[in-house]
Amino acid sequence: MASSLTALHSFCLFSTLFAFTTTATQCALENPMMHLHFYMHDDFTGYTGPKPTAMRIVTMPKISINDTSPRTFGDVAVLNNLLTKGPSHESELLGRAQGFSVRVSDGGLVNDLSLHLVFEHGPFAGSSIYIHGRIPLDKPVRESVVVGGTGHFRFARGYMISKNYDYSLATGGVVEFNVYVM
Repeated sequence: MASSLTALHSFCLFSTLFAFTTTATQCALENPMMHLHFYMHDDFTGYTGPKPTAMRIVTMPKISINDTSPRTFGDVAVLNNLLTKGPSHESELLGRAQGFSVRVSDGGLVNDLSLHLVFEHGPFAGSSIYIHGRIPLDKPVRESVVVGGTGHFRFARGYMISKNYDYSLATGGVVEFNVYVM
């Protein structure tokens, strides 16, 4: 009796693992990794139009009189930045990068970023990708995680690589995005 129960348990475990592996393989085949490339215009000064698309809404006092950074620990910025096909703000508009950023390090060089990439034009119009990550602005290349999405990107997962194209911590600028999403 004990050996038949063990055999039954082994069969059930094997069947469950087989079904899980088959489903995971089928999902991977049906949802190949997609690469998206575009530029975000982080505009604190209004160069892309009549008003800025990024704004500091909480400005913390400087911790030290020697602190010359334009950003400070605890600052909060909100974003409604342009997403374009090319690096010029006059390039084809794809959508908006909407979210917020909290400065989480001394000197304000590291952000905790919560960002929705909202597609308004092109093949993904009406869809969005949600990004979250720790952004060390002093690093040339940063990686964030794709948490999810809507529309075409429902249940999305993946990662985003961002790097400064032409950027100043004081005024903003252009950031290049490479998003790898399934």
